[in-house]
Amino acid sequence: MRIGVVADATCDLPQEFLQEHRVGILPVAIHLGDEVLNDVRDPEVTLKFYAEQLASKGLNAHTVPFTAEQIREKFLSDMVLEYDYVFCVTITATRSAIFENATKASFAILNDYKNARARQGVSGPFALRVVDSKSMFCGTGVLAAEAAKLARSGVSSNDIRKRLDELRENIVGYMVPDDLYYIRSRGIKKGEKSIGLLTYAIGSALDIKPVILCYRGETQPVAKVRGYERAVERLFRHVAAEVRRGIGTQHLCISYGGPVSRVAALPGYDELAKAAREHNIEILTSIMSATAAVNTGGGCVAVAWGGELNPFS
Repeated sequence: MRIGVVADATCDLPQEFLQEHRVGILPVAIHLGDEVLNDVRDPEVTLKFYAEQLASKGLNAHTVPFTAEQIREKFLSDMVLEYDYVFCVTITATRSAIFENATKASFAILNDYKNARARQGVSGPFALRVVDSKSMFCGTGVLAAEAAKLARSGVSSNDIRKRLDELRENIVGYMVPDDLYYIRSRGIKKGEKSIGLLTYAIGSALDIKPVILCYRGETQPVAKVRGYERAVERLFRHVAAEVRRGIGTQHLCISYGGPVSRVAALPGYDELAKAAREHNIEILTSIMSATAAVNTGGGCVAVAWGGELNPFS
C-alpha cells in the first residue's frame, strides 16, 4: 500500500525533510493589504517575508486556509493517484478552520476518487484520514514527521493511525516570543488570551518574556523570564532535561522566526544538542512558517516533542 502524508503550511519541518519524505503541503493565503502571499513553506519566500513585510504589514494581515473545495481539488488531481492512503495532519482545530475544511473535503474526496483514479488507470481503493494534531507550528511538525517516518518504514496504515491518535494527545510544545507587543496585539485581534494586559504591561516595563505552553489544543504562559535570551536558555535547558529523562519520540522539532542559522547560537542550544546526541534524538530545525509569523512576530523560538507533560522548570 502506498501511504502518503500531507500537512498544512503552518507545519514547521525542514524543507529537506519534507522533500525526502514527500510530505505534501496545503497552502495558506496571507492577505497583506492589496497583496496575497501563498504560504507553501518555501524557505526563501518565507525569509523574504520576514525581512521585508512582517514588520510593516504583519500586524494587520489575515490568513485564509484552503477551502474544502480547494482541498478536494488538490487531492483529486494528484494525491488520490499517487497514494492509496493519506494522512492529512493539521494545526489544532482550536486555532484554525483547516481541520474542519479538510474533514468536509474528505467526504467529497472519498465519494469522487474512483472516477479520478479510473481515468488514469489506477485501480484499487483509496482512504484518507484527517488528523487534528492538537498542537501548532513545530508541534504539528512532530506528528507529521512521525507519520512520514512510519510510512517510509513500511508500517501499516492501521498501525500508523493508532500511533498518531496516541501521540497527538501527548505533544508538548513551548514557545518564547521576542516581540511581546506584536503577539499580544495579534492575540487581541483573534480573541485569544495567551498574554493578558497585566502580563504585557509588566513584561514591557521589565523586559520579561513569557514561556508559552501549547498542549492538547490550548495555550497558556507557564513562566516569565527577564530577557529574551534568558527565556530561550531556560526553555532549551528544560527540553534538554526532558530528553535526558526520556521522551516519547525519536525526534524533536525546533522552529525559529528568522534565519535558521541563528538557532545554534542561541543560549542553551548547545546543552540541548548534546543531550539529543547522547540519547539518539534527531533535532528537526526549520524556519517558522510565514503564517505562524503573522501571529507570533519575528524572533519567536518554538520547541516541541512527543512525551509526558512535566512541570516547567
